[in-house]
Amino acid sequence: MIEKGAPLGHQLSWSHYRELLPIKDINEIKYYINLCETLKLTRDQLKFKIKSNEYKRLDESTKIKLINEDKSSVDDFVKNPILIKNSNNYDVISEKVLQKLILEDIESFMQELGNSFCFVGSEYKIKIGDRYNYIDLLLFNYSYNCFVVIELKITELRKEHIGQIQFYMNYVDKNIKNINQDKTVGIIICKTENKFIMEYCSDNRIFETTYKLEI
Repeated sequence: MIEKGAPLGHQLSWSHYRELLPIKDINEIKYYINLCETLKLTRDQLKFKIKSNEYKRLDESTKIKLINEDKSSVDDFVKNPILIKNSNNYDVISEKVLQKLILEDIESFMQELGNSFCFVGSEYKIKIGDRYNYIDLLLFNYSYNCFVVIELKITELRKEHIGQIQFYMNYVDKNIKNINQDKTVGIIICKTENKFIMEYCSDNRIFETTYKLEI
């Protein structure tokens, strides 16, 4: 039951209210109310977010920021795990297949990352010397005014993944972003986390999360 005094958005309908009633955590209620007002969510969209446990998939540090109304960063609202629809029910997943599934519903994918993302390109081609390299996904976040490099891995996070994404981020900073934009952020989406690798990652612009395939 919603506690007495809990803030209810003026733009919420009774159907929204009914979706919120079973939630016991007042901070979770506030989170979904804010989403409804910010993103103009329909009742079905709200229902899906609640059913997918969106709030519960946020990092604990993000929840604390929300409670204290602290300033957030681009990585705060990246869910863990990120839900990716396996529309064709693939049994064997490669990085190419994972990328294909994401691109089939890129809007949902960007919502899993958070708000204010724009799609720039997939297999984004960059030239280093006389060779081409390809960034899995390149996005831009207009709220935080920065490019976001996404690398997809179907294994546990490895140390070489850190070096790869950092290389791409540095390239974007030097050759693509302008002086009015903030430094590029990198997100590695992998099958399994490796906290030990991240512990020794000295670049605080790099983040990791995992993915989960849903039919």
